[in-house]
Amino acid sequence: MSAFSASERFRQIRTRPVVLETRGLGKEFGRTDGGTAIALKDVNFTVHRREFITVIGPSGCGKSTLVRILAGLEQATTGEVLVDGAPVHGPGRDRGMVFQGYTLFPWLTVVKNVMFGLLMGGMAKEQAEREAMQWIEMVGLQKFAHAYPYQLSGGMKQRVAIVRALANNPRILLMDEPFGALDPQTRMQMQSYLLQIWRNVNVTIVFITHDLDEAVLLAGRIIVLGAADDAHPGGHLIDIVEVPLSPQRDVDILGDPLFQATRAKLDALVHPPAQVATDHLPMLKMTEAGDEV
Repeated sequence: MSAFSASERFRQIRTRPVVLETRGLGKEFGRTDGGTAIALKDVNFTVHRREFITVIGPSGCGKSTLVRILAGLEQATTGEVLVDGAPVHGPGRDRGMVFQGYTLFPWLTVVKNVMFGLLMGGMAKEQAEREAMQWIEMVGLQKFAHAYPYQLSGGMKQRVAIVRALANNPRILLMDEPFGALDPQTRMQMQSYLLQIWRNVNVTIVFITHDLDEAVLLAGRIIVLGAADDAHPGGHLIDIVEVPLSPQRDVDILGDPLFQATRAKLDALVHPPAQVATDHLPMLKMTEAGDEV
């Protein structure tokens, strides 16, 4: 993809309606000593309809806290979250959530797990089952529709968790490191599945990850958070990086020079060159092996 066509694509995205916005978002937690710990400080960004956004940053930068606030599972200390211009005050059907852990109900079959939210929303059982089966077929699990979660692999469980969230027709799908517990091969398969699903469903995705390759592979834009440092008392926004790759991508693109250049840019933002440590650890001899290393 040329630089011109990439910039044109992002210009078109910015003409779409804003579905999610944070304004001056901050979060503080109480400490046992009576003080406060700042998890997030003054985070501002917008997400447009049908964008795929990833959020990255080092440990302790507030990624999971951010997505929980977006979902309405935690309240911000300062600022606000808006969905379609309306303030978020708690969980809502306009936002679906997929966690890293397998959150399926173990006593329900695959189809009944997907039906659960539809039934809670008042849909008739027969219609809920039909819609659930359509979602299950979308992710290729129709042969396992009547299996229980313990009979599924990790990747299958996450496919069910994704379509269970999507079956409720949310405006936004929030994903908190959903593939972090999977082995590398299954993780790559799930990344491919997710891109295919996103292209065929009217949903905006905000995806939390610590994996830079995953962030570039999936996203159109990447929100980079930084951890607290001398200049910032808490997790904060460092940059928003546009990914200059075609949205029609798959795992084969990992070797593309634009992919590698974007990944290198993220690496420099998340892991800036560290100062050389001048302190030395105390040397306590714990072995008499006789072979110095």
